Order: sequence, then structure tokens, then C-alpha cells
Amino acid sequence: MALKIVLKPYERMIIGGAVVKNGSGKTEFFIENKPTLLREKDILSEKDADTLARKIYFTIQLMYIDPENLVNHHNTYWKLVQMIIEAAPSSLAIIDQISEALLGSRYYLALKVTRKLIEYEQEIIDRV
Repeated sequence: MALKIVLKPYERMIIGGAVVKNGSGKTEFFIENKPTLLREKDILSEKDADTLARKIYFTIQLMYIDPENLVNHHNTYWKLVQMIIEAAPSSLAIIDQISEALLGSRYYLALKVTRKLIEYEQEIIDRV
């Protein structure tokens, strides 16, 4: 079964490593296989990766869209995980969920769980 994608005017997405930008009108198309796919709302730029949790998200995003450098991205991930656990040991349960998804090569799921980590990190920052 094909995946139906509807892009808003000027919306971007990554499909199989290629950045696609829609024109001025709404576009509807179908994807009939399973490429790497990230909608604009799920893409974090490197400059916006300004906290540990956001850096983890960006690193997982790279794992997903840049599999040729997977070993380097995993090394970066584990360094960031060590730093965030030292800074906020209470984040370990979320980190475990993310790591479990990564070990199963479920990168999109790992990104979804990392959004929870970003929210949790923000709660901690707001309390301090």
C-alpha cells in the first residue's frame, strides 16, 4: 500500500537523502516503497541543536538520513548520552527508550522518543 503525502506550499521534506521543496501550491503524491522520509516539521537544523537533547535529536536524524556515516553518528550519540545522564540522571528512562529503538534500527521511533527528552530537558531548565 502506498503512502500518501500532501505537501503544503513551500514545505520541505527529505526523501531518501534528497531535500525536496514544494512549489507555490499544495501537492499530493504517493510513495510506493519505503525510503527514508522526514517531513519539515521533523527536521532539526544543526544551528537549532543548541541543547544536549536537541543535539541528540540531530545526531539521530543524521543516523536516519546519512547511514554511510552511521558509526560516527553512533559514537557522537553515546558521548552526548553520557553528558546528559551526568547532567540529568533522571533522564535515564527516556534515554533507555531511545537507545532501545536505535539498537533495533528504528530511527524514526527514536526521533519521536527524543522529542519527549527535549520536552523533559525544557522542564528541567524551566525549574532551575
